[in-house]
Amino acid sequence: MKKILKSLSLFILVLLGLTACATKETSKVSKNKHNEPVVTVTTSFLNDMVKELAGNYVKRELIIPAGEDPHLYVAKSSDLKKLQEADLVLYHGLHFEGKMVDALESKGSAVTKGFSKEDIGTMDEDGEKVVDPHFWFDIDLYKKAVKEASKELKSLVPEHKKEIAKNTKEYLSDLDELDQWNKEALSVIPKESRYLVTPHDAFNYFARRYDFTLYAPQGVSTDSEVANSDMMETVNLINEHHIKAIFTESTTNPERMKKLQEAVAAKGGKVAVVTGHGKELFSDSLAPDGQDGDTYIDMYKHNTKLIVESLQ
Repeated sequence: MKKILKSLSLFILVLLGLTACATKETSKVSKNKHNEPVVTVTTSFLNDMVKELAGNYVKRELIIPAGEDPHLYVAKSSDLKKLQEADLVLYHGLHFEGKMVDALESKGSAVTKGFSKEDIGTMDEDGEKVVDPHFWFDIDLYKKAVKEASKELKSLVPEHKKEIAKNTKEYLSDLDELDQWNKEALSVIPKESRYLVTPHDAFNYFARRYDFTLYAPQGVSTDSEVANSDMMETVNLINEHHIKAIFTESTTNPERMKKLQEAVAAKGGKVAVVTGHGKELFSDSLAPDGQDGDTYIDMYKHNTKLIVESLQ
């Protein structure tokens, strides 16, 4: 898979190199063809963000479809066209897009480029500290990303600068309300029950912001097998702290958490697996359009409600 992504990344770079000398006239042709500037985004989070800020002032193109796992996503030939024809490319950065990062850096703008070293968390990967890209679970950092995206969008469509500024202000206020709502909703969970066990390491920023202890036996990758030592460490944690429930995610295999449940039972413990349609945490993607969790705010509320129902 890595070889495929690397090859596609190089192919993207070649295409972008061929179009790097495009004149302003070429850009105008793109805009006239679509009637509005084209903004290509890598993830459902950014697709929702651009929709909130720029509405119908731009045409949005999404690379990784909602509901798919970005960790495992293999770029398609159609993605090359989306990048090539975009007037603006917005991406996460922090290595979230993996092997596509070189191509994205040459064409696009990372919404995290203004983050400080203190902002960015780390994760353990095979004994080494790596950057944690899941910043969207810290609402203050998500607001920083919103401001960066807003700046890029106002530069792209200056004729709608005032409207985008108004939308940005209102959206930032909505995010403040979401943060307060989260704090109040999560306050019913006793301190001794604030253990969040999820498949992979996606909720460190959430745990840091809302005072939870996080355990993710699968580690950084959604595709890795769980080592026996990590499994047993998590089993012991669950039994020692009498953790009521462990969670599945919308983009990971629920069978691995069921195996963890079986391991807990083998040690004389008992824990519920929160799983099934509508009972999974959203981590690396929003839900597809029309489903619960298809916006950032609805996704966060879905997660918070599920955690409260399962752990209080």
